[in-house]
This record gives sequence, C-alpha cells and structure tokens, in this order.
Amino acid sequence: MERSNNTTQESREPFVANDSSLQNNRVIPQLLTSVPAFNDAASYLSETTSLFTRCFMDFSAEPASRGLGGQEMVTFGSAESRGSPALNTASSSGSDLAVCKASQSSVDAPLLHEGLSRTLSRKSSQSGNAATNSEDLSEGSSAQVLSRNTSPNGISIFQGLIERVRRTVRGSADDIGWLQRASHMPPVDDQTDRFVEIIDDIRHGLHGLPNSMVYLLVPGLFSNHGPLYFVNTKTSFSKMGLTCHIAKIHSEACVEKNAREIKDYIEEIYWGSRKRVLLLGHSKGGVDAAAALSMYWTDLKDKVGGLVLAQSPYGGSPIASDILREGQLGDYVNIRKLMETLICKVIKGDLLALEDLTYERRKEFLSKYHLPRELPVVSFRTEASISPAVLATLSRVAHAELPTFSTAQPATTFPVVMPLGAVMAACAQLLQIRYGEKSDGLVTCCDAEVPGSVVVRPKRKLDHAWMVYSELNDNPTEADASQVCEALLTLLVEVGQRRRHELSNKDE
Repeated sequence: MERSNNTTQESREPFVANDSSLQNNRVIPQLLTSVPAFNDAASYLSETTSLFTRCFMDFSAEPASRGLGGQEMVTFGSAESRGSPALNTASSSGSDLAVCKASQSSVDAPLLHEGLSRTLSRKSSQSGNAATNSEDLSEGSSAQVLSRNTSPNGISIFQGLIERVRRTVRGSADDIGWLQRASHMPPVDDQTDRFVEIIDDIRHGLHGLPNSMVYLLVPGLFSNHGPLYFVNTKTSFSKMGLTCHIAKIHSEACVEKNAREIKDYIEEIYWGSRKRVLLLGHSKGGVDAAAALSMYWTDLKDKVGGLVLAQSPYGGSPIASDILREGQLGDYVNIRKLMETLICKVIKGDLLALEDLTYERRKEFLSKYHLPRELPVVSFRTEASISPAVLATLSRVAHAELPTFSTAQPATTFPVVMPLGAVMAACAQLLQIRYGEKSDGLVTCCDAEVPGSVVVRPKRKLDHAWMVYSELNDNPTEADASQVCEALLTLLVEVGQRRRHELSNKDE
C-alpha cells in the first residue's frame, strides 16, 4: 500500500525548470506527467534527442562541481514512465551519478537539450544516502535529469552541422567566374575565327611559326607520371625545324616553386640561343608559367615573347576547391587527409600543388601578382562532351615494350590506355548539374579565360586530357593536339606583332 501511494505521488510531480533561460515562473503543465502516455512519449523523445546529440559530440571532461543555476531539472515518475524491471536494477545499484549510455537498458531519462546526460538514482530503502545528499528530490525510484550547459552544446552542434551542409551544397557557386565579375579587369578579345583559319592553313601545309623563337611547353599536374605528356607536340615541332623544349619541372610542387624553376629555364634558353621564348602551358602548367612572368617580369621582359594558357584554371578550379574546402560534410570522412596521402605519400608531391588551384589561393595570389599589360597572352578554353559515346573513349597515356630474344628483331610496343574521356565527361556532367557551368571536366570555361587576353573558344568538344593524351580513335578529319598547339602559338605571334605595332604608333 505504501508503494502504491509513492507511485501516485510520483506521477503527480511536475516538470520543474530551474535553468536561467527558463525563468519567469514558467512551469511545464502537469498534464505531461499526470498522463502516462504523455510521460512515456516525453521520455522516448528525450532519449532519442540524447542519442542523436551524442553522435556529434566530443565527450570532454566536465568540472566535478557545478551549481544548479545552469541546470534544467526534470522529474519523471518511475512507475509510469518506464514500467520495466530494468529501472529497479539501476535504482538498487547504489550509484548516485551514472552516465547514460545507449547500450544500457537501465537509462532513466536522457537530456532534453544539450550536454552530457546523467541519471540520479535513489533507493527508497537506503536512508543513509538520503541523509548524506541534501539534494535528493524523492525517496522513491524517481529519475531526475540534469541538463548541463556544456560547451559545445547541442544547439551549437546542430548549427555547425547545418553550416557544413550549407557550405557543401553551396560549394563554389559564389566563386566561379569571379575574375569576369571584377570591375577592374580588362575585357577579353575573342579571336576564335582567326584561330579556325590558322588551323585550316596548317592542315593544308601552311605553317607560320618563325624559327627565330624558342618554344617552351610547360606541362600540368601529374605530368611526371605521364611519359607521353607533350611528346607528340615536341616531335611535330622538331620535324618543322623548330626549337622546342618541355620544361622538366616537378608538376606536383607549389606554384611559386615552379615559377622559380620556369624563370631559370627561360634564362638558360635565352642565354644559350639568344632567342626570345614563347611559352605554352597546359592546365596547372599555364598557371605556373603565368606566375613566373608575373613574379619575375623585370628579369624576363626582354626574354619572353608571349604566353599561351591552354585549359588553365587561371581563376581557380571548382574541383580543387570543393575537395579541399574546410567546413564541409567531407570533413567527417577526412577527404583532405585522403588527398594529402595520395599526393604526398603515393605521388611524392606537395598538397600545395592542388591548394594553389583553389579559388581562395588564386584570389590571394592574383591580389599580389598580375600579368603585365604589355605581355601578349592567348587563352584557350574548351568544353567536354557529355554524350554517352564518350564513355567508350580510351586515351593513350603511355606505351610498353615486349621483351625480344633477338637483337635483329625490333621490339614490339603496345599502347597503355585509360578511360580519361569517360572520367572527364563525368566531371563535366557534375559541374553542369551542380553549378550550371560548362567545363572541360576540371576547369570551367569562364575560369580559363585570362582578363585582357585573346580568347579562343572552339565549338569542337574537347576534354581536359585531350591536349596531351591522344585518343585511340582520333578523327583524321579533325586537327590533332600538335596542330592545335601550333595554331595557338601562331596566333600568339600575330598578337605580339600587332601589339608591338600599336605601341610603336602610340610612341610616334
């Protein structure tokens, strides 16, 4: 009979909030505790909130003693809110303070808002505990939940999660094309029609590149692992009697380091041949070459005739930015750490090589260095095809030789191919759907155009890897990569001649 009375008393105890944020005599209605169904629902909701919060919390040490001014105290009736023998087991354990765990069935009531949930269990039969602890709220098996205001609290955790979701969904939408939107940037000059005419002349055997120049090809990211990078273009130039070099730089190094090496290359070529140098950089190679001319222009202005940036992320790359941007959902799976392991451990490169292509780093660099206005610059940007036929495209990235047992018999070679076209098409489709921007698979069209440069925008669908790795099924009726590079450099020569003519007229 005494047990029944205690149970009735416990069921009538209200929810009392002692937290400073719940003052002004606000008391939760007794209806929640007087009705068993509501009490059970409140307990279940509290448990669910506690478990979900702990998924995103870092349990840190709390002070041993805290006042009740920052606590929210809620009382549940044990007989009506639980109704399971597990509660009696927890109550008879003799523990005054126990951390709530999801794997234990003896959890009385978790926290409602935030913090580390703890349970105070009291035995009605042990009067010694009640006399020792003056904060006992009942002698029955009622549970009291202390909601502590720890830092970070549950609200800030959920706000942080929402911010991560927002940054992940928003991605690079605000950064793509930022150079074109800048008010102080000069406009571009579209010379695509002239480029098409030059391509047609080259295919008919009319070549316009002068022998009075030296041509330096600057490869892009991961070129050290591609033995055929720019090889066909250099071979084609050599057959025409032109002096052509491929810059042997560590493409996985940072931009400023490669800029210094390119400067040394240019000076070595110039002092050895007494000929000016025309540079053509592909992908990150164009960014490295532009950085060399921006940082060391006073030393190179008499040694360089112009620069071509082919599919270069001069304004930045959304792929690099989305991978390395901090504060995203990808931080939970350590995407940045995975890329660091791939570049630094596997490829033996520097993570700064990829970081330098993000929008944040490009904005920082271009705020300090910019290309000189008198330098002739040609920008070449393309759009990748996203048709299903591209999925079957294979690119020749290397070649292997079979061993021979006779010196008189020539070695047999076969190509090493990779589905680069399919990868570029998938990336281009992703950027098209997510941002509504056309790209070559890695670089958007607007980010590949240098302000104030001559721009070439071909209608032909070309992905980012086409410039350096030829396809197995190249269309013989179309220009190959070597001819495209020749046409770009020929256009650069014309732009330089026109620029010098304009400057001479101004001086007169």
